[in-house]
Amino acid sequence: MYSIGYDIGSSSVKAALVEVDTGKKIAVTHEPEGEMGMISPKISWAEQDPEVWWELVCLVTKKLLKQTGVDSAKVSGIGIAYQMHGLVVVDRKGIPLRNAIIWCDSRAVGIGNDAFKVLGAKKCGQHLLNSPANFTASKLKWVHDNEPDIYDNIHKYMLPGDYIAFKFSGDLTTTVNGLSEGTLWDYKNNAPANWLLSFYNLDPEMTPTLVDNFSTQAKLSKQGAKSSGLKSGTPITYRAGDQPNNALSLNVMKPGEVAATGGTSGVVYALTDSMQTKELERINHFAHVNHTANAPVVGKLLCINGAGIQYRWMKNNTGAESYKHMNQLADATPIGANGLCVMPFGNGSERMLGNKNIEAKILNINLNKHSQGSIYRATLEGIAFSFIYGMKFIKSDNTPLNVIRAGNDNLFRSEVFSNTIASLIGQEIEIYNTTGAIGAARAASLCHDDLIAFGERTSNNDYISSYTPQKNTDAYIEAYEKWEKELNTIMNN
Repeated sequence: MYSIGYDIGSSSVKAALVEVDTGKKIAVTHEPEGEMGMISPKISWAEQDPEVWWELVCLVTKKLLKQTGVDSAKVSGIGIAYQMHGLVVVDRKGIPLRNAIIWCDSRAVGIGNDAFKVLGAKKCGQHLLNSPANFTASKLKWVHDNEPDIYDNIHKYMLPGDYIAFKFSGDLTTTVNGLSEGTLWDYKNNAPANWLLSFYNLDPEMTPTLVDNFSTQAKLSKQGAKSSGLKSGTPITYRAGDQPNNALSLNVMKPGEVAATGGTSGVVYALTDSMQTKELERINHFAHVNHTANAPVVGKLLCINGAGIQYRWMKNNTGAESYKHMNQLADATPIGANGLCVMPFGNGSERMLGNKNIEAKILNINLNKHSQGSIYRATLEGIAFSFIYGMKFIKSDNTPLNVIRAGNDNLFRSEVFSNTIASLIGQEIEIYNTTGAIGAARAASLCHDDLIAFGERTSNNDYISSYTPQKNTDAYIEAYEKWEKELNTIMNN
């Protein structure tokens, strides 16, 4: 038997098929071939049509089954991962009333900030572990204030993954970890944060029915089966936002474990069992996939906007032939890049910098001693240093960083980048060749008590290598301290 997993991203929909008994990957595919478009009616707005997500899910499912020759009757479960913090609103027939307001849309920033000022850090910290910020609850408030005709016709609000589960099954449901993404879960009361909805003058009855994360959440309807090519009655047994799901894919399931991502943006997702935090604005907190009231597991998420995009910019604008060649030149350059510093913050305002936009900068260029290798090394170090800078806030918030696992993406393929982080934090970094869709597929056959077996399968199937801290870290520490001093100077001006 097989399970199928989906990753509903903002650029594409990915699907993976795995063997239930072994967790072995059979195939992975995606649609569209290029990138999914975004709708931006105004600057800083970002929307997508949720019906397009569903069309791509159906397309990629049929493509995957055809590619593998697997009979749909042999698919025993479905797992769904999805872009976080989005908002889908539907009427009583389940028809979307407007485009989805997705994760990178910032129209509700002011709403969340104003709410945080009124509600206070103490209440938000104890109950939400976050400020309302620009999350789903604040986006729904924006619809209430600016599109009253649409708001009056809303039957339920949903996260993107909830909508896909609905299209498969016809059931309007959500999860605790889904609600936590939207600052809609009250950790202290172990219940939906209806008080926040009331504060926003929103109807709590719009919240979908809660289902357990590792359970039969719903079953495919005849219509869902007809559209997707899967068999009617196939259970949906798992759903999670993309970052918690990425962590699960890397077998990051226990307090002290960390999942790191070095894509266009960088992410550090560290698990803790503490329900207290002093970092409500720099770091986001979400119920992890295995969180329960009796055994809390919360992910502290640090997002660094300027990560891989900085290295890609260097590649595209310096005539580099490949990332491999860039990494070779960087590796041949001394630690500290001969005094050259790169601030990789050119992808918008950074939450960990107090939502300041300081832009990307190349500092201390000496025309006589710096070369391409210096620039590439300084760029990789600058991105790595930004990870270290953000990790300090996580560590100071009562969260140990004991085990770090990362996917085999462009940045973590670089020895300069990975060795810099490993050496400065004094922890080994384990590299795995897996994806969110594969993780969702494996989770589809996972019961809450099977985490040990799940971890063993991940190690057996996906482990590639590890980066270990260098014995002599003096040069790394000196380079980081110089970089942080430059950053502080910029921040204080």
